[in-house]
Amino acid sequence: MGYISIQINKAKGSADTGASDHIERKTTPKNADPTRTHLNRELVQFPDGVADRTEAISHRIRTAGIKRKITPDQVRAIRIVLSGTHKDMARVQDEGRLSEWCDDNLQWLHRTFGRENTVSAVLHMDEHTPHIHATVVPIVTGERRKARKKQTEGKRTYRKKADAVRLCADDLLTRERLAAYHDSYAAAMSKYGLQPGIRGSEARHTTTAQYYRDLKRQTGELEANMRQLQDEQQQAERQLDEVRKEIKSEKLEAAKTEAKAALVAKVGSLLGSGKLKELEADNRTLQGEVAARDESIELLQQQMERQQEEHSRQLMELQSKHRREMADKETAHQKEVSFLKSIIQKAKKWFPLFQELVYMEEFCLKVGFNERQTATLISGKPLFYEGELYSEEHRRKFMTERAGFQVVKDPADKSKLALAINGQVIGEWFKEQFDRLFSSIRKTVISPRKNKGIGL
Repeated sequence: MGYISIQINKAKGSADTGASDHIERKTTPKNADPTRTHLNRELVQFPDGVADRTEAISHRIRTAGIKRKITPDQVRAIRIVLSGTHKDMARVQDEGRLSEWCDDNLQWLHRTFGRENTVSAVLHMDEHTPHIHATVVPIVTGERRKARKKQTEGKRTYRKKADAVRLCADDLLTRERLAAYHDSYAAAMSKYGLQPGIRGSEARHTTTAQYYRDLKRQTGELEANMRQLQDEQQQAERQLDEVRKEIKSEKLEAAKTEAKAALVAKVGSLLGSGKLKELEADNRTLQGEVAARDESIELLQQQMERQQEEHSRQLMELQSKHRREMADKETAHQKEVSFLKSIIQKAKKWFPLFQELVYMEEFCLKVGFNERQTATLISGKPLFYEGELYSEEHRRKFMTERAGFQVVKDPADKSKLALAINGQVIGEWFKEQFDRLFSSIRKTVISPRKNKGIGL
């Protein structure tokens, strides 16, 4: 069983042309194979008169019926990358299920963000791992989150129409919604053997993020060692340059001295000066010093060569050790991942409702129960609760007096679980509460109209 990969990013500005150039291959990235670019596919058909992704974003915003002015810094689009590991995607492709995988991804995008908001989805086949670049325009309706918060805090504010159309990426990218996207995408991809990790697992293993953090740290240490060796080499070369400059200067002085000595010798032969022998002795001394310095230079060069060889040997040993350690860590990591996969498979085989219990735990937490109350419900025990319950379908909370809750088998599908309130499936209970609220609001609006009349 493999892992899913879903990445969500916001794109500000009016066009997001940089991303469009990459996605539509108007520019070819270094990691793409141009001989396979023809295999890429656009999965969403553009409206009439729309030629590319950039125009599709503008067209959706222009035709959505937004009344408020859109500021230049607002997020026009959300970029989503959908994929799995290279090994898993290669398996899906080998099984001939890549088109089916694309269709399921597109259906998930439509269910999650809306068909009209999903303006582009491109399958890339010319990179190392097949993946989909999806583009969603964050068109939403309903009351703004800040307005709901002010109402909760008791602050008076101007209330706008609940069904007003807005461009608001923040409403789609809350922490709760991002978690819900990940879980719903995992459910949609489970048929391909792609699943997320299990919450609450007591296993303590190296996560992929930690694994790459360790790899980055060790690579940093190796680079530091290499920089130190390079600094030592540069220092030795600077010392050699200084010595060469000194030797060059001394050789020049020696040449001047020899010339002077020759001149003095001629003068001495002519004038018989007693200084000639003294100058010859000084010249011989200077020549001896130059020869000694030349010998020192040669020894220093030999020492530098040995030092460079030693540095190269140490660097090769460090690189070899680093490769061995990384290979060992990768092997251990793969073994642990395989072991965890086998545990998950056995758990699902031994406990048919295991996966349903995982989903039910998340549902109970979203509804409003704390971890202790959720644990009681997951264990199959009844729970009495009084307070607010949140309905994600209706996007609001409903108050309940002291009522009995219990996790039971879904009456419509015995292979699934459902949360019951006083013996009634909670989804039906939420619908009744919403209909009751809607009816009371409707009566409040209609009642004053009926009382209008002409007084006599």
